[in-house]
Amino acid sequence: MLGAGTLTFNPTVGAAVAAVIVGFAAFWSNPRRSINQAFFSASVHVAVWLWALQMAVTSDDGLFWVRVNSSIGAFFPMQLWLIKDCIVTGGSSLSGILRIRRWWLLSMFALGVVPFTGWFIPHDPSPGIAPRGAGYYLYIVALLSFYVVHGRETIRDMRARAGVSRLELQIVLLGGSSAAVVVLMLMAMRAMFGVPWLIRLQPLVILFFYTGMVIAITTYRMFDARQLILVILEKTSLIVAVAGAAFVVHTVCVYFFAEPIALLAATAVGLWLAQVLNKSLDRWFHFFPEATAARQAAFAVIRRETRIEELEKSFADILKGWGHTEHAVLMSGTRGLLRGAGVELPEESAVVRGLRQLRWATPERLARERPTPDRMVVGAFLTEHRLGALVIGEGPTLTALVGVGVAASRRPYTYPQITQLLELASIMESALERAHFSVKAQHAEQLATVGLLGASLAHEIRNPLVTIKTFVQLLPQHYQDQRFRDKFFALIGEEVSRIDRLTEQLLDLASPRAYKAEPLQLHPVLRTSLELVAAKATDKRIEFVMDFRAERDHAFTDASAAKQVVLNLCLNAIQAVEAHPNGERWVKVATRNVPRGVEMSVEDSGPGIAPEIRPRLFQPFQSTKSSGFGLGLAICSDILAGLDATISVDPSTPGRGALFRVVFPCPA
Repeated sequence: MLGAGTLTFNPTVGAAVAAVIVGFAAFWSNPRRSINQAFFSASVHVAVWLWALQMAVTSDDGLFWVRVNSSIGAFFPMQLWLIKDCIVTGGSSLSGILRIRRWWLLSMFALGVVPFTGWFIPHDPSPGIAPRGAGYYLYIVALLSFYVVHGRETIRDMRARAGVSRLELQIVLLGGSSAAVVVLMLMAMRAMFGVPWLIRLQPLVILFFYTGMVIAITTYRMFDARQLILVILEKTSLIVAVAGAAFVVHTVCVYFFAEPIALLAATAVGLWLAQVLNKSLDRWFHFFPEATAARQAAFAVIRRETRIEELEKSFADILKGWGHTEHAVLMSGTRGLLRGAGVELPEESAVVRGLRQLRWATPERLARERPTPDRMVVGAFLTEHRLGALVIGEGPTLTALVGVGVAASRRPYTYPQITQLLELASIMESALERAHFSVKAQHAEQLATVGLLGASLAHEIRNPLVTIKTFVQLLPQHYQDQRFRDKFFALIGEEVSRIDRLTEQLLDLASPRAYKAEPLQLHPVLRTSLELVAAKATDKRIEFVMDFRAERDHAFTDASAAKQVVLNLCLNAIQAVEAHPNGERWVKVATRNVPRGVEMSVEDSGPGIAPEIRPRLFQPFQSTKSSGFGLGLAICSDILAGLDATISVDPSTPGRGALFRVVFPCPA
């Protein structure tokens, strides 16, 4: 209000304006939704009631406006019934609800007439405080009865329902009924004790409870009434404790120090106490234990698994446990197509596009917000796959959709739970992105290995081809010689088989695959792998030694993984020896039995590994070579970790080369 050249804020007028703004915002978010219409109607009702209250306080004819204010207040129970019935019926029109509630509406009309009678407040009151008649107290008792009946019906309907309607009824009961009861108590206390300023608390009570109820029911962020109460209790306890401690510290310090120092000490103690108490209160109130367990389980899976398929399976199990549901969807992709749980989605589909705008979606959120084509597609996806919540997680190269089915309790996912799911999606997206990167790096390393072996294998393949060519040229001259023909046919078969075996091993090495451990004999796998690299060593005039001493070579691992690891280690050894021209030139591959399984060692006569490199040897981008990216040993370590095998390097010894040890576990 503007008066005497000074602009002052009137809380009653501010509460009225805020009520209209909140109601209109709720209506505008989805004008077709009947509950949003009911909230807009209630907002206008609250604003008119507050305006009449302001006139009763400031107008010269205050008694008249008290009657008007009380008459308007008589219809508040009907507004609460409208809101409750909209929730219960799931979208009935307001006119239909009013027809059903016509007898209650007539009762409230009758109650609304009472304030205009002398029975409520005499028409010619004596000076001073206006006396209240019997009708005044009857009015309060009747309104309290209406609210009691409304509360009883709300509790009955709440017990008969599950899901979002149950949560909304809880909030209506908590917010609407609490606000009405507090206002009526203030009216009764003002009449009984004659305290005029109590009437000024009514706008604040209405604004607090009503705004909270509207936001909780119409916003796209769902809240549980129990969660709201616990959060309010926690924050109130925190504020009271911190404020009390700061006050005590300030009061004590001000006797010994200057005011700025006392204020600084109180602030420091308050901030420290807030940090300590916040964690303790979270533990005492036991907020979201499922989220903590799910995070710990996700990190455990990340430490244990590196394969994409196993990660997705384990993450899906975690999501099911977190959401108390039997259904979960985890889709991810890096090349424009998201796959998972038997579902495929193009990355530019309407579902992904809609989720990028929303970040998360639930059926309740989509029902509360204004519909758009993309949101309708997202809603159809949720319905088709029986999902109660769907979130998106995006990294630099990977997009992931994480969805959980409807909970067994049929309760909708609240906003605190959605924030937990977003956090889980971020953790899972990062792990899957790392796994995808690891697969790409492994494939790149495989192709690099093929490239290094290519020239040597060309020599290996050319030798049998020269032999075959020579026999073909001699065949016309010696065709009648039976011994020549027999020798020719036998040699052709052997040489072609050798070429076929070499090319098959090369192609097998180059093909990307998901590694899976299974029982196998390790020595035959190593021999076929080393056949590829032996020619490389011969070309470089390096002696290649195989010393297989393990009496039992049964291992539980993946053959392709074992090939990739031994070839990588052998090629590194050959390059190290080649770069060390002085002295002996040899590479040795050996096996032996150890308590945990079969150990394969690769040793060379090169310069060894520098001590400063050794602690970071199995980390990415660590290399002592002038070429390459230093990913080989890191990839070998990742591959072996996923197969429960280990790789290590012996400490550097002067005069000796490098010695790597790989332990493959035995079959269970």
